[in-house]
Amino acid sequence: MANRKTSTNTKRLTGIAIFSAIIILLQLFATFVKFGQFSITLTLIPIVVGSAVYGIGAGAFLGGVFGLIVLVACIFGWDIGGNILWTANPLITALLCFIKGIAAGFLSGVVYNLLAKKNSNLGIIAAAVISPVTNTGIFLAAMILFYNDILTEWAAGTPALSYIIFGLVGINFLIEFISNIVLSPVASRILKIKTKM
Repeated sequence: MANRKTSTNTKRLTGIAIFSAIIILLQLFATFVKFGQFSITLTLIPIVVGSAVYGIGAGAFLGGVFGLIVLVACIFGWDIGGNILWTANPLITALLCFIKGIAAGFLSGVVYNLLAKKNSNLGIIAAAVISPVTNTGIFLAAMILFYNDILTEWAAGTPALSYIIFGLVGINFLIEFISNIVLSPVASRILKIKTKM
């Protein structure tokens, strides 16, 4: 019995490590692909799948890995917009990177667990929707609360709401949102394979 538990724990840790590596590689690649001020987040589907396969805690951890890579990009200037935020307020920027990533992973796990009992496809689609909404929503709230001067400067006379929707995150969010929806059936198949195994 102990050997079986050890084997299960080893498989779980290995799976989470593989998802972490995928997240690191995807986010490093995405750092250099920009539409507007900020990079596109390509890592939300691995976070969603990881949280569905290994649980809410794993989703939060994988979101934290994503947050760490985003923070590194902000610090080293690979993400120019993020570097501006880091220069303006390092503590808030660090907290923002981790909180939005962890929350995206945690909430996708919660949503999946709630809905997968009735329908696993519905669970994974809803988790794939909530993840980018959480990530972008927390980012926008932080911009309005803590970086309003920078937001006003970037808007350059454009009304703030229009700039946020069409300039700051509009295209990025749509790409993240659509890619999550399109890839969620793939995630659902992965979960079915895992369940059969």
